[in-house]
Amino acid sequence: MSAARAKGTAFETAVVRWLREALQDDRIERRSLNGRNDRGDVAGVRAWGQRVVIECKSQARHSLAEWLDEAEVERGNDDALVGVVVFKRRGTTDPNEQYVLMSGASLIALLTGDRV
Repeated sequence: MSAARAKGTAFETAVVRWLREALQDDRIERRSLNGRNDRGDVAGVRAWGQRVVIECKSQARHSLAEWLDEAEVERGNDDALVGVVVFKRRGTTDPNEQYVLMSGASLIALLTGDRV
């Protein structure tokens, strides 16, 4: 496994552990890759009874628009309420200190439970 891939896997695993503990839900897990029909990196997260797609990024260079587009495609692939990106903040490994990126439409959907 390449160093970059190992770093990504470690970050995804940390995010899953954090979400399991914070949400008290052991059904949250890492997803296997699904090729062009990918549905995010983390499965089992729900809001308003609907799926939430989480894409994890642990990269030195931030590509916010690209990552958000990817999360939106994966949200559609999973027929989920929202798609978000959790990405690594330099200088900390604490999951509570990482960044979360989403579109305005996803924020409204997360707050209301309705996709507009």
